[in-house]
Amino acid sequence: MPAASVVGLVKIYGRGGAAVRALDGVSLEIPAARFTAIMGPSGSGKSTLMHCLTGLDTPTSGQVLLGGTDLGRCRDAELTAVRRDRIGFVFQSFNLLPQLTADQNIDLPARLAGRRVDSRWRAELVELLGIGDRLTHRPAQLSGGQQQRAAVARALLGRPEIVFADEPTGNLDTASGHELLDLLRTSVRELGQTVVMATHDPVAASFAEAVVLLRDGRLAGAVADPRPETVLEALSGVTA
Repeated sequence: MPAASVVGLVKIYGRGGAAVRALDGVSLEIPAARFTAIMGPSGSGKSTLMHCLTGLDTPTSGQVLLGGTDLGRCRDAELTAVRRDRIGFVFQSFNLLPQLTADQNIDLPARLAGRRVDSRWRAELVELLGIGDRLTHRPAQLSGGQQQRAAVARALLGRPEIVFADEPTGNLDTASGHELLDLLRTSVRELGQTVVMATHDPVAASFAEAVVLLRDGRLAGAVADPRPETVLEALSGVTA
């Protein structure tokens, strides 16, 4: 069973002559324990697709499945539980609370959900991410790369079925961005994590195991075993 899938997904914003069809009949499977990148030019629908996959937006028609769960059949409380317990999020802006230490930020979702933190798993993540000596620091005392590492630890702490990363390197310098992407790739290879990343960067996409291309709200191709040059070539064909 795929980690997530969409079937005939349509999303329309607005009505009448002002209506915008952000997604136009997209069907896609996200394989489990794989790193998948979603790419496309501005307005291609990649952000809308990510929002529908995570239950943050409701499609106009079509089906969104997380494992065997049809998100369209979930009530608000059920959707909240799915996002809290089964999905991890990594954002471009890190989304760390400035008044809390890195340590406290990592634990925050689990504490809010009333879940016991698995201290052994937490220690393994902290070691993997290399932030053990920064846990007592607040976000303002951390570099962008360190903040994003804390955000990744927070996303992985609950062992989610799938992690969604939305332009996760957007606020990082090149070296920090590549370190983060390598960590996401490591989480897939060594921890069996499923990662889906929206990006506009062919180099970032080359860290994934497969790239899905969108154009005008429709699937426009895919790149297996991506490299920067093959992703750029495919993306150039989509934007031409």
